[in-house]
Order: sequence, then C-alpha cells, then structure tokens
Amino acid sequence: MKSLLTLALATTVSLGVMGATSSFAEYPEKPVEFVVPWAPGDLEDVLTRMIAEDFQKKYGSPAAVLNKPGGGGGPFPGAVHVAKAPADGYTVGSFVIGVPTVGPKIGIPELNPNPFEPLGIFLTYPFVIVAGEKAPYDDLAGLAEHARSNDVALGHFGAPLVPTKVTFALAKAKGFSFSSEAAFDALDCNSLASGDVDVMNTTIQLVLPCLDKVKVLASIGNERISLTPKTPTVAELEPSLDIALWNGLFVHKDTPADVREKIIAVAKETMASDRAKKLAAETGAQVYWQDAAAATAQIEKDIATQGAIADLLK
Repeated sequence: MKSLLTLALATTVSLGVMGATSSFAEYPEKPVEFVVPWAPGDLEDVLTRMIAEDFQKKYGSPAAVLNKPGGGGGPFPGAVHVAKAPADGYTVGSFVIGVPTVGPKIGIPELNPNPFEPLGIFLTYPFVIVAGEKAPYDDLAGLAEHARSNDVALGHFGAPLVPTKVTFALAKAKGFSFSSEAAFDALDCNSLASGDVDVMNTTIQLVLPCLDKVKVLASIGNERISLTPKTPTVAELEPSLDIALWNGLFVHKDTPADVREKIIAVAKETMASDRAKKLAAETGAQVYWQDAAAATAQIEKDIATQGAIADLLK
C-alpha cells in the first residue's frame, strides 16, 4: 500500500510539472497583438514592429502591430483597448510616458486605477519643438518675442500629454502663450508646410525628411539630440522642466509571469540588435532595455516631476 501511495504521489507531481511545462509552452498559441496608439511611422512604431517580427521568428506564432491612433485623444483610446483585453499576454501595449502617468488622472474609467505594469522601457524619444523655415524667429527667445505681439498656433499630440504640458510650461516661463493649440494624430513636415500650425512638438523621426527645412527651437529630454547638437534642451532653458520622454511595453497587471518573460526576452534581444542600433544612430534616439523594476521607479519619478510642471502652470 505504501508503495502504491508513493507511486501515486510521484505520478501527481510528475503530471503537475508536465502541466506547468505544457502551460508555458502553450504561449503563444495564437496571434499576439502589439498595440501602438499612434499612426504608423514614428520611432515607437518602427521599434515595436521589430519586436513583433522577432517574436514571430522566435516562437513561430503570428505577431503584428495594431496602430490605434486616438483621433485627437492621444494614446488613451489605444490604452483602453489594451486595458479591456484579457490579461493573457496576447495584447501588449507599446506606450508613451503619458499612459501610466497621466491616463489614471483624466477621468477614463478603464485607466483608473492604472491597470498596467511595465515589462520594460526601450526608447527615449528625440522630441523637438519646431517651426517652419519661414518663421521670423530662430530660437525660443525669438519665438517668445514674436508671440507677445503675434498669433502663434501650436500643434501637439494631446493637451494632457507630457510634451504638450512641457511646451506650455516653457512658454509661461518665457513670458508668452500660444494664441491657439490643437491635437493631431501625426505632426510631420506636411503639418508645417500646410500652415495648419506655426509651431509643433513632435518626434524628430517625423520631421527627418525636412530636417534641413525646419527650425528646431528646442528638444525635450535630458540631453541634446545628436542630429541637432547646437539646439538646447528645454531643461537647459528652464531647469524645472527636466524630463525625458520614453516608450515601453506594458501588459495588464494580471498577466502571468512566464508570459511576461517570453515577451521581455524578445524585446531585450531586439533592442540589442544591429538594426535597432542603426535606427538610433540615424535618428538620435536612445534605444536600450530598462527592466521592469527600473521602469517602475522611472514612472514614479516622472509622476513627481509632472507635479512640479503642473504647479508651474497654475
């Protein structure tokens, strides 16, 4: 009898181990969707597509990017899409800083409390404040002087978002304001050429084709962009506005740990790849992998900095 009980126990343990192994092996057993809450073409979109391609190669399961621009609502409609999906790792968010730091504060039920946890941060944007080549000013001081007696329209990706708040705060610190402002899903060379906006905050990726035909007034981040080394950062112009703009991968808090690790393993490899490094060199972006613990600490720090920015805007 004792030997039978021992055999039964061993069989149960063995089946449990096999079950756990089988469960791990089952992911991914269907297509995985990486949600980019912006139109195609920007840096987070390009890098997320690299991750999806590498994921498919590594695990043999379909993986693709779903672009879900917010129609003036910034990244939040896309974030809601991820929040409402099952917490099984088949819907992964590729999110900017504003999703975890601003999203829970602006009255969107699906984002409050914050339903996400970071897998890691992989990109620091070379974000810029730019004007058209015919603008009668060449720097922030010139813009400030011009805007005190002329109308200047600002284009941005959403009023609640960090780069927009930084731009508003910088204007206030320099003693001027924009006569009008509006949100767009994309802000590129055409936005300035069409006259839709006079000044815009956008990523340098979106103005690379016309970089020699626009005036880069400032960059938003903690260091100057390699492609525009003579352009000061916003933090140089106003030290209280020292904040970097990043993008990371996020999943629902209830997503299993083994599933997270599979996604993380691919993302880390992608960011260390030659093609990711080449993109960084071509665009001035910082491409890397910051793990979940460090990303969580970064988010907490950024929330505190945004509080200081809000105080400046009062």
